[in-house]
Amino acid sequence: MKKSLILLLVTVCTAASFAQKFDKEKLDRYLQTLEKNDKFMGSVAISENGKIIYSNSLGYSDVETKTKPNETTKYRIGSISKSFTSALILKAMEENKLSLDTKISKYFPNIKNADQITISNLLNHRSGIHNFTSDDEYIKWSTQKKSEKDLMDIIEKGGSDFEPNSKADYSNSNYVLLSFILEKIYKKSYSEILTEKIIKPLGLKNTFYGGKINLKNNEANSYHFENGWIKERETDMSIPLGAGAIVSTPSDLLRFADALFGGKIISENSLKLMETLKENYGYGLFQMPFGDKKAFGHTGGIDGFSSNYGYFPAEKVSFAFTSNGKNFKNNDIAVAILSAAFKQPYETPTFKLIDLKTEDLDQYLGIYSSKDTPLKITITKNDKILTAQATGQSGFPLDATANNMFKFDQAGIVLEFKPSEKKMILNQGGKSYNFTQE
Repeated sequence: MKKSLILLLVTVCTAASFAQKFDKEKLDRYLQTLEKNDKFMGSVAISENGKIIYSNSLGYSDVETKTKPNETTKYRIGSISKSFTSALILKAMEENKLSLDTKISKYFPNIKNADQITISNLLNHRSGIHNFTSDDEYIKWSTQKKSEKDLMDIIEKGGSDFEPNSKADYSNSNYVLLSFILEKIYKKSYSEILTEKIIKPLGLKNTFYGGKINLKNNEANSYHFENGWIKERETDMSIPLGAGAIVSTPSDLLRFADALFGGKIISENSLKLMETLKENYGYGLFQMPFGDKKAFGHTGGIDGFSSNYGYFPAEKVSFAFTSNGKNFKNNDIAVAILSAAFKQPYETPTFKLIDLKTEDLDQYLGIYSSKDTPLKITITKNDKILTAQATGQSGFPLDATANNMFKFDQAGIVLEFKPSEKKMILNQGGKSYNFTQE
């Protein structure tokens, strides 16, 4: 459900073959290092030619009871749900129940520009319909049950951000509306349609439309890291629908991907429609480059859950991971998984930290501003933990890695302080921003 687009990027990728021995032990060590240093909890799987060749589960599905996850532990997959919803819409098109060119005024006459917006525009985020999960108010009601009328009122009130089909911008509202369209044409709930059209035919035993998390069903709670794993709140699953309400496992996601790209869910022509990109958006798919190879897939995030899956058509290789707690960049994890899969070099990270006294942190405290960005960053401390908070954003803890150097792995942020000059340098994504203490 979270509004994000993560692409997998590496600068060098030479030819490799799965005929070589897959180094399971090295990938195990990489993931176990993340687990040991409280960087990742979740499950991972890789398949080749429709056969799962690697799976692993780490951390805890429930921290309070120290319950370990396994291959059938189920996670909320967030926006990966959009790939399922897109496939369902195209399947309905194949059954002559709808047309991609149909204007949504047929279903939702009260939405702004409804007579200009097509079902196709919803699928590739070109509708202009405002994304309700971007609103500040969303977090206040996201744990409350909402009816179709409630959600329609919210979407209608949100209005339009741009003229339909003039550009693309990610909006969960689009896929909530697509879910309602499916329910209207089949006269069944989204959950029933999903089960009937995809889950049962593919035998996805650990995939379903989510409800309240049930630990007895081997479902995972989700967490964020703040000097320890802190349990996250639960979005009420009446809200995300086909935009983000599906629960699954990496193994089931691989079975779904292999079936989708293998022509077992929709036709080859429909699949080509899903893969056709306009301003980086397909129908429920993104393209994910890995060196000279290209995958189609999607990322997901809801509450403390995050997920990623991709399928490489040329190599017939797919990967997926689901996480219920991360304190490290998902993109780096994905790159390591794919490097292992394609026999590329990758390093197991080290997490050597230095131990500072609480008084050592006093020299960094204050508000920092920059000519490079309107954001201000406030540095505070809680005992021996330094915390940074940018304007309008949540605070995040910093790990001390060297004298005057701190990092936040989850966002790939490194902060370098120069106390004598009252300056701070923020490094992220290959860019540097200079800040001065006010």
